[in-house]
Amino acid sequence: MTKHKVGMVGVGLMGHGIAINVAKKGWPFGYLRHPGNQPTDDLDALGSKAYADRRQIAAESDVIILCVSGTPQVEDVLLGENGMLKAIRPGTIIIDCSTAIPSSTEAIAAAVVAVGGHFLDAPMTRTPLEAAQGRLNLLIGGDRDIYEKMVPLLEAFSENRFYAGKAGSGHKLKLLHNFVSLGFVTLLAEAAACAADGGIAPDVFVDVLQKGGGWGAALERVGPFVLSEDNSKMKFAVSNARKDLSYYVAMSKDIKAQNNTATGVLSALDSLVENGFGDAYLPEAVAKFQALGT
Repeated sequence: MTKHKVGMVGVGLMGHGIAINVAKKGWPFGYLRHPGNQPTDDLDALGSKAYADRRQIAAESDVIILCVSGTPQVEDVLLGENGMLKAIRPGTIIIDCSTAIPSSTEAIAAAVVAVGGHFLDAPMTRTPLEAAQGRLNLLIGGDRDIYEKMVPLLEAFSENRFYAGKAGSGHKLKLLHNFVSLGFVTLLAEAAACAADGGIAPDVFVDVLQKGGGWGAALERVGPFVLSEDNSKMKFAVSNARKDLSYYVAMSKDIKAQNNTATGVLSALDSLVENGFGDAYLPEAVAKFQALGT
């Protein structure tokens, strides 16, 4: 199999895992230099090319992977001043692994096709640990034939792939997933804070949830913080959770779906960000909710 030349924008906590697996597994690889990148010495040692200009990456790549913060950044990278769409070659495939608002994704996909390219949205679930291991879950939207063509590359950094439908469907599925997963964690953190304020011992609180209806991934991530202030099980910032919930609410409004629970979760996350706790990891919301309650 001929391996396409891959360029990447966004070598941060999640993106670095994608990058190192693509480079290790033999794809010719280049990345954009950026202050938000993780250290890239390991990529350089594998022969990766570092670019200072994103249009140059666009001009020299067969496939472009984006892993940036959200919709404004995706729109800027592709459509803004010095945007990559002005430099891609016909047939270039853009794979957006960011979390984004689906209505924007649909418009971007159309813009990519209009200049002769192809577009997949392939947002991720799991954590930086699985990213480094090449074991991400990818939720994929776009033309099925293009997806099938890209499976060998996607397999380099993912364990599971879920094809959701046309362009934008991957981002819809990601927001649905994050509403559920981040909603559970936020709810649990608020409950844990209430338990502490009410004099319930942390070990008893966690134990009763583990042996009852509260067991699940959220408890596995938040429980260690409740018991020993270990925040390492979910290195995901409150501000990022707030951003993802705001995207979910925007999507629900676009498709005229109910969002009463989502707006409640978003309000809780808004209160944390507005009180200066946006940089905390989400399990730490237990302590931050306590601080807000005093």
